Amino acid sequence: HRKMVCVDPKDIPVVAFVDPEMMSTMPKGLTAATGMDALTHAIEGYITAGAWELSDMFHIKAIEIIARSLRDAVNNTPEGREGMALGQYVAGMGFSNVGLGIVHSMAHPLGALYDTPNAIILPTVMEYNAPATGEKYREIARAMGVKGVDDMSQEEYRKAAVDAVRQLSHDVGIPADLKEIVKEEDIPFLAQSAYDDACRPGNPRETSVEEITELYKSLI
Repeated sequence: HRKMVCVDPKDIPVVAFVDPEMMSTMPKGLTAATGMDALTHAIEGYITAGAWELSDMFHIKAIEIIARSLRDAVNNTPEGREGMALGQYVAGMGFSNVGLGIVHSMAHPLGALYDTPNAIILPTVMEYNAPATGEKYREIARAMGVKGVDDMSQEEYRKAAVDAVRQLSHDVGIPADLKEIVKEEDIPFLAQSAYDDACRPGNPRETSVEEITELYKSLI
């Protein structure tokens, strides 16, 4: 009932062949879940505590590519598949250098217990992290295709970024909450596991087992 990060120099490939045609037989649900995971990599990598200018470059471009490609990939168009193959790779180039945050630390025990996609919790954690992200949500909203972000207040562009992510998640069929998935008696285990997870220290906002508990509860 645990899912953890394992890293070793011997498991790093010398060459990666990323072929979108090999992904053309993936079911829609798997395409949506893995595609939103790639978006989570890009967004978490962009706002993580270790982010800097070079990683920001990768992450913003990845958000832009994924936002325009994922719906088409779920509909199995060649253009969508190609876009997602590139977008997920660019996101990986970024986050593998700077780490992630509590979307992943919360998703790891969820995946271990319930086999759920992490995109279910992405918008909720984005709302939670917003106060610790400076102006970055403006650029996330812009990369997601939101218009007029330069005329928005900080509160408006933060909401616009979260809303755009939530809309994409809805459009590709990701559940909006954990109501039919998580048992309340599992939340203490989930919260402690999430807090202990290797991704948690990279979160831009300091957190606690109690606050993670409340985030889980808000989704059921």
